[in-house]
Amino acid sequence: MALNTKILETEPPTSISETLEEKQEFNWRQCWYPVCFLQDLPTNRPYSFSLYDEPFVLFRNKDGQLVCLTDRCPHRAAKLSEGQIIDGKIECLYHGWQFGDNGECLHIPQLATDAKIPVNACVPSFKVVERQDIIWVWAGESETAVDELIPTLADVDKPGFIYTDFMLDLPYDQTYLIENVTDPAHVAISHHATRGGGNRKNAQPLEIEVLESSVKGIRGRWRGTNKSNETWKYIDFVAPTLVLNTAYIEERGWTFGLALYSIPLGKGRCRLLARGYRNFMNLGVKLRPRWLDHLNTNKILEQDLPLIVGQQAEIERLEASLKELYLPLKTSDTLVVEYRKWLDKFGASLPFYHGYSTRKNTGNGEFNQQPMLLNRFSRHTLICSSCNRAYQVTKRLQQSCIVVAIALAFIAILADTSGTKIAIISAAVTAVALAAISQKLKTHFEHSYTRH
Repeated sequence: MALNTKILETEPPTSISETLEEKQEFNWRQCWYPVCFLQDLPTNRPYSFSLYDEPFVLFRNKDGQLVCLTDRCPHRAAKLSEGQIIDGKIECLYHGWQFGDNGECLHIPQLATDAKIPVNACVPSFKVVERQDIIWVWAGESETAVDELIPTLADVDKPGFIYTDFMLDLPYDQTYLIENVTDPAHVAISHHATRGGGNRKNAQPLEIEVLESSVKGIRGRWRGTNKSNETWKYIDFVAPTLVLNTAYIEERGWTFGLALYSIPLGKGRCRLLARGYRNFMNLGVKLRPRWLDHLNTNKILEQDLPLIVGQQAEIERLEASLKELYLPLKTSDTLVVEYRKWLDKFGASLPFYHGYSTRKNTGNGEFNQQPMLLNRFSRHTLICSSCNRAYQVTKRLQQSCIVVAIALAFIAILADTSGTKIAIISAAVTAVALAAISQKLKTHFEHSYTRH
């Protein structure tokens, strides 16, 4: 399903009253979920992830094709993702059982050579595909998968467009992430004076319209009211994984899009896969290293992170409906409320959710997420190939500079002339300065942004 991201401004808003289509049941199993960007998938080792706390593992077979299995060995329930890849098969590191493309068990070391492998010694498998450099998994039976339902972006494949990708694990439910990114009103305040963020002076009443709401998702648009004839910006929620923000400058033919894919890893956990794309002023995007761009993106998301964690904790503590707790404004919260009401209408099949007036299996009793809040390393650096590589280089550079500085200091002590001593000491000071710079950069890969 390639999304034509441009919504015509002349399209009239549709009624949100219940229709026959809205009575359709949303089945979270009959959907595609984004796992990670292709460039961030490790090579030659298993890759684990979860969906609503159900564990999965990815690996490549001998032909280089991706395979997705339940991350659980049928022998003694050990995690297959802790194992290794041998000749395109995944091997459980506990007892060496090996499994192939469809989850069939191909080898059990403890069986005699003439013994048959038990029929039930197999692992459930799931269809996995690559589209637009994203890895997608179908959560239901492979035979029911419909490739056309993958929410790809039509603009990304057009000439002149360029995109950048960013991935982050977050310590709150997916529903709170979707609420956050369908809320344009918070940007001016929460992301004040941040590159790509907003400015407090621009906080204002917004004109927000819901163009369509159905089992497939929500289409909406918004604009500020402080300027006359301000251009509409669009926010589409494509159930259950995508919030798409788009803006157009018609007279220049410019398009900007921010695709915010997400996957519900489990209760109190989700993963964001953000893709920004555009067809203008692309030189800076091409020249800027991906890891450097991610430092700023992390900062933006971490400005909201403790607020959302605290919000979820308070809501779960009170055990009340959002209809009772929220005080929404039509000039800022229309899409937020519409999304929560969408969950009321269509969320019954979800393992857990919090709608506007209904909820299911919410609250786990534990929301002490402080270590996760401070740890950018585990939330992003470990799962991002670019930042992980830059982090390792920075760490080695810091260590090398310290060794060089110590060696130069020792050599300076042994030097005969004052001129030589001064030159060597200057070099040692330079090495110390480089080590200090490396240490400061290293902390950006390890620790979250905090407001001062």
